[in-house]
Amino acid sequence: MARIRKGDTVAVLTGKDRGKRGKVLSMMPARGAALVERLNLVKHFERRTQADRPGGIIEREAPIALAKLALVCPRCDRPSRIGVRLSSEGQAKQRVCRRCGEVLGG
Repeated sequence: MARIRKGDTVAVLTGKDRGKRGKVLSMMPARGAALVERLNLVKHFERRTQADRPGGIIEREAPIALAKLALVCPRCDRPSRIGVRLSSEGQAKQRVCRRCGEVLGG
């Protein structure tokens, strides 16, 4: 079970964006990385197209290693580790905040 999913709010633990928070735009499980909204921005040269897009240097998100991210619990509003436990029926796995015990979506 994935501990971080698309749409989650995460905090960056290390690197140039340490302490910042953002929403996960996409996951790359094979690379062990994720794209986070407005974090880990890199400059990229875009070629001009004949249609409508002008060329130039733009900023866009680069993947961040999952080891550098921590899920932000909506209840305690702090980055926390995530545990997994079975639901009350014992059928499905649930993600659980290790700080406060809150069951997270999914």
